[in-house]
Amino acid sequence: MLLLTIWPIFALICLGFALVRVGLPDPAFWPAAERINYVLLFPALLVVNLADAPLSDPAILRLGGATVTLVCLAAGALVALRRVRPMRAARFGPVLQGVVRFNTYLGLAITAGLLDDAGLRSAAVLLAVAVPLVNVLSVLALTGPEARRGAGDLIRPILTNPLILACALGIVIALAGTGLPFGIGRFLDLLAQASLPLGLLCVGAALQPRSARRELRTLGAVSGLRLLAMPVLAGAVALVFALGRDAAMVLVIFAAIPTAPTAYVLTQQLNGDGRLMAGLVTVQTLAAVITIPVVLAIFGRLW
Repeated sequence: MLLLTIWPIFALICLGFALVRVGLPDPAFWPAAERINYVLLFPALLVVNLADAPLSDPAILRLGGATVTLVCLAAGALVALRRVRPMRAARFGPVLQGVVRFNTYLGLAITAGLLDDAGLRSAAVLLAVAVPLVNVLSVLALTGPEARRGAGDLIRPILTNPLILACALGIVIALAGTGLPFGIGRFLDLLAQASLPLGLLCVGAALQPRSARRELRTLGAVSGLRLLAMPVLAGAVALVFALGRDAAMVLVIFAAIPTAPTAYVLTQQLNGDGRLMAGLVTVQTLAAVITIPVVLAIFGRLW
């Protein structure tokens, strides 16, 4: 059942990889597709799911706390390791992103396949908490104190992030209890339906196998932390916070998926080691074909 749910998701990624290799459609399509998904389709998905989320539910609040705890524990461990083994910001940024960031499209696609609408709402709450947090941590990791000229260098990427703005809007609507009137909900839902398949195709199109041939030791270590250690930590955090089955599975799913392709874009923009980041995205996405079914099968039996 698990494999039947997951294989179409990875098939879309493989299809995107194949399409870009044969030049179909025109190469200019993929950057434009990524852009429209990032600024319009995916934010619509977040707003739709957050607008109906029961944010006053204590279980939802526990999931938010568990998410913050998981990300901060992982980031804190990496910062401590950096003190033992010093690393330039240009390399530490990709390493941290390779562990704490996640491929949102893949996470939501797996959640939609394994859980019901309540699982998607839980995932939207997780994203509302995690997206701003991991973006702040990523910017901090990529830019040492000497590289930041002021608070604007940190705040500007956060306040202009479409995903963060969509999360904020969805939370406001949920707290107001007004819903999405005048057919707006249906309009956004139609946009949202295009987000996941297009996003998965773009993930495949962005894979760079050549970049995975370099620094295999670093790529293997960071990918092991992301795909194996993070789900174990997520399971422990879920037990401490006494999460229900669906919320616990959502936390584990987002801990077990590979890092975000958009991490490469941020790394390039902030003068980080783009080659290392591209290698991490590629290696983790390929390895996840094996690790995700195994991890979810194990944790599925525990809950």
